[in-house]
Amino acid sequence: MPEVLDWGPSAFHKRANSFLFNRMGKKVKKEAEPPPKDVFDPLTVESKKVATVVLMLNSPEEEILAKACEAIYRFALKGEENKATLLELGAVEPLTKLLTHEDKIVRRNATMIFGILASNNDVKKLLRELDVVNSVIARLAPEEEVVIHEFASLCLANMSVEYTSKVQIFEQGGLEPLIRLLSSPDPDVKKNSIECIYNLVQDFRCRATLQELNAIPPILDLLKSEYPIIQLLALKTLGVITNDKASRAMLRENQGVDQLIKILETKELNDLHIEALSVVANCIEDMDTMVLIQQTGGLKKLLSFAENSTIPEIQKNAARAIAKAAYDPENRKLFHELEVEKCLVSLLGSENDGTKIAASQAISAMCENSGSKEFFNNQGIPQLIQLLKSDSEEVREAAALALANLTTCNPANAKAAAEGDGIDALINTLSSKRDGAIANAATVLTNMAMQEPLRLGIQSHDVMHALLSPLHSANTIVQSKAALTVAATACDAEARTELRNAGGLEPLVELLRSKNEEVRRNASWAVMVCAGDEPMAVELCRLGALEILEEINVSVSRKNKFSEAAYNKLLNNYLSLKYSQTGYLSSSNIISDGFYDYGRINPGTKLLPLKDLCLQEPSDQRAILLINSRSSDVSPPPSTEDKSSDVGYGRSISSSSSLRRASKEKTNFHFSAGFGSPTEEKSEPTSGRNTAVSKSTTKEKGSRENSNGLELISLGPQASSNT
Repeated sequence: MPEVLDWGPSAFHKRANSFLFNRMGKKVKKEAEPPPKDVFDPLTVESKKVATVVLMLNSPEEEILAKACEAIYRFALKGEENKATLLELGAVEPLTKLLTHEDKIVRRNATMIFGILASNNDVKKLLRELDVVNSVIARLAPEEEVVIHEFASLCLANMSVEYTSKVQIFEQGGLEPLIRLLSSPDPDVKKNSIECIYNLVQDFRCRATLQELNAIPPILDLLKSEYPIIQLLALKTLGVITNDKASRAMLRENQGVDQLIKILETKELNDLHIEALSVVANCIEDMDTMVLIQQTGGLKKLLSFAENSTIPEIQKNAARAIAKAAYDPENRKLFHELEVEKCLVSLLGSENDGTKIAASQAISAMCENSGSKEFFNNQGIPQLIQLLKSDSEEVREAAALALANLTTCNPANAKAAAEGDGIDALINTLSSKRDGAIANAATVLTNMAMQEPLRLGIQSHDVMHALLSPLHSANTIVQSKAALTVAATACDAEARTELRNAGGLEPLVELLRSKNEEVRRNASWAVMVCAGDEPMAVELCRLGALEILEEINVSVSRKNKFSEAAYNKLLNNYLSLKYSQTGYLSSSNIISDGFYDYGRINPGTKLLPLKDLCLQEPSDQRAILLINSRSSDVSPPPSTEDKSSDVGYGRSISSSSSLRRASKEKTNFHFSAGFGSPTEEKSEPTSGRNTAVSKSTTKEKGSRENSNGLELISLGPQASSNT
């Protein structure tokens, strides 16, 4: 019997559900089939513990990974404590693997987590150890989503704060994709990328690579952004990279100067003026850029900022720009016409140390203009002296530099500095911790010492003790300036004695050995000045100055006029040594008390002083002869053996009978003025050397016994025999 179809309503629906298509050919819902027996039924789990979610990061299911990452991201956003918790639970390691997951959603969510976590210092440290930088940089690829770009660049920006991470990002090629992302349509991507680049360019290698990658144009484009934070970061980056000459040229070629001037002229952008001025200050070092700024009226704008702004940072950067611009003669002339000096003096009174330093540096630069130098005589020098007493070492250094330039070749300013109680402040600055401050203070003191009244004032402030530390400095500039100050202040016997007593001769002599030409020259100059009297010359020779100078003068490359002059000065003020070394005295060499004839000595042999010679035991060597023009109060005891009598220092053994015996030998001694060695007409001592001495005016035998007290005194034997 054929099957009868029931077309009633209920039957129709039942049959419709059993067919894939109805009579109209449309698809209908298929009846649910029971799941296979080996498949696990879906399970929905609600977790309230972060530790459980962290465990899910090891799941092989993409949906679970995506949802776990999403939950961890929201948890990390809530604060630093949560980031630390995730670190403790070991979430970082499995998350690093998800950065390269095949599923886009998993990869995106993992990247978002690292963008947030990387702000934690401990996480940053672990990320460096796990070397995930390369994986993060890979997320900057053009084919990735904008969201991934945003959080990958954020992660790199957070990590690039530390030097080690900077190196990793740079060495693994992170700079190029970051520069490309500066043109991204998303402002967050731009912000994170320029922030990371700003951190990276603190390293000079990154700056050099930035130029090669032509990064200046996209950075300049960011100045037009509607977001102030992006503009500010772009200016900060330009402020760093324009320290390099090539970057300044690129900025000029890409009309960057015009954009900077427009920013400075726009009052609504006053929050950008500080950084814009910093970039301008750097650009002024480039001559072509400076001309461009000058032509666009930028210099007047700088002065306006310095005069009218009440923001210390703006004043500082404006003054810094003025200082750099003032190294050009035309700019100095323009600034002087605009009376920049009044503005700079006003800035010296700022409460901000940076502004004081910048103003002092600008004054230093303006000193090249004679009109400016004259202006600062009455206004400026007193304020700079006050800055020498500042607690800030940097402020003291800048003030000392300004005073050094103001007083160089300007006696009026040197006098003004002294009258402004500057001597005491300058001498105190010699003990500064900064070499620049010490060198500049020494320069000012040297400039002052050119005037005798000021030199006496400097000497009264115990300057010789203050110079000890600079003379021992390891900095060649400080050594040079300190030696020059010694040369300028040790012009009288009292000052030289003070230097010797303070122990200043030893380091001064040591500076003669310096490999630096200027140090050697100034040390030679100082030694020449210090050798102005016999006691000082004797002491300098004892310390080895003569041997060092002799060695210097033999070298064609090392000798200088002062080393030769110092050598001659030492010998001319230590005539006993000169006579023993050269065998003659010149007509200008005046013998005085204490001159003694030791006999000829070999080069390099030290001449012992009298007090050492008198302690030696008698020997068969010929006697050492001493000139003593004072009458002897000691009468020799009657003896028939005065030939062999021996005396100590200060005692005379010559008597009338001994002098008469000497005259019977008919031996006359004289100096040929300026030539040769002393000669003996008839006989020589048994040692075979020309060694006898007398006044050249003594022609007669009887003159050895007259009342002038000239005596030939035997102090003791020689230590060695030199023929």
